[in-house]
Amino acid sequence: MKFENRIKIGILVAVPAAALLFFLLRSSSTAVQYRTAPVERGDLRVEVTATGTLAAHQTVQVGTQVSGTVNKLFADFNSRVKKGQIIALLDTTFLTASVVEAQANLSKAETQATLAKTTLERTQALFGKGLSAQADIDQSTADNEVAKADLSQVRAQLQRAKINLSYATIYSPINGVVINRNVDVGQTVAASFSTPTLFTIADDLSKMQVQASVDEADIGVLKMGQTVQFNVDAYPNQSFEGAITQIRLQPVVSQNVVTYTVIIDVNNPDLRLMPGMTANLTVTIQEAHDVLKVPLAALKFKPVFSGKQAWQQNKGGDSTRGHWGGAKPDGKRPPMVFVLDKGKPRPVKVKTVLSNSGFAAVEGELAPGDSVITGIQSDAASKPAASPQQNPLGGMPRRF
Repeated sequence: MKFENRIKIGILVAVPAAALLFFLLRSSSTAVQYRTAPVERGDLRVEVTATGTLAAHQTVQVGTQVSGTVNKLFADFNSRVKKGQIIALLDTTFLTASVVEAQANLSKAETQATLAKTTLERTQALFGKGLSAQADIDQSTADNEVAKADLSQVRAQLQRAKINLSYATIYSPINGVVINRNVDVGQTVAASFSTPTLFTIADDLSKMQVQASVDEADIGVLKMGQTVQFNVDAYPNQSFEGAITQIRLQPVVSQNVVTYTVIIDVNNPDLRLMPGMTANLTVTIQEAHDVLKVPLAALKFKPVFSGKQAWQQNKGGDSTRGHWGGAKPDGKRPPMVFVLDKGKPRPVKVKTVLSNSGFAAVEGELAPGDSVITGIQSDAASKPAASPQQNPLGGMPRRF
């Protein structure tokens, strides 16, 4: 091999080695800064949160089956009404006239029916004496049947006219409170195509319910009879309580999000809760008392080596497995946290008892106040050590 080629090969090998050595020496001078959190002792809960709307157990929209002008109103907003109480009256001028007309038609039909019956009887008598033909008998019989049919029809018309007249008087169908009134005196309501709503009445507001929308990811842990805590914006410092009485199977899909309606019964003896209020609900699924709590980030943290230490770890293989307590047969690391001890991470094996979205209850050789590592400061790599010119491997100071 020529001397020039040897020089080129030496340069190609020396440059990457020098760059690697430069990186290791520079990284070794950087102090790693950890983010920590204290170990706490207290209670831990696994909860499901949702929002819902307060409503009465039964809400009835009271309408009218006939058209007309509102003549009188006997109830207003917040009026307490009883079942069968008159709450409104429509103008009955035309309805009364319809009843009178139907009664006149009934009298006419009754007279015609009496005449048809008498004619039939007379024709039958004449036919028995041979003074009438069979055709006269047939015609009289038909006229009598038609008269009876007309009489039945007119009676039905009179009955319908009376029913329509009774519909002009609006009664409350339940005991409750008027929460909405949609008409005023003098307003004309038309019932040609749909029943217009005059009042909305809610039943006993001392017992209400919350209709909550629960995400499909949480619906599986809810059970009938579970206690629910909630608050409303009107009373932010007060907590209310209810119980799940129904989990409806019908899914509700909105913007590709699937939710289910859950009904919670609520006692409202002081009537502070009102229909339509937004309820922020919390359902406790599991809880543990007087346990050691650490952030979930502490269970996910893995130490990261840099500089000379990283080079030594890579050179000797993954020695962290033996150092940190060994791996399970499936290759996963057993649950553990790292406690910051004299500036260095110290592994502590733990057992997870319970966890929620932010913390985990653990058992292990931990004590309240211990600082568990949750991560590394993002700017640690850019911060120089106290003596940047000192070479951690010994020797003369480095100059760059």
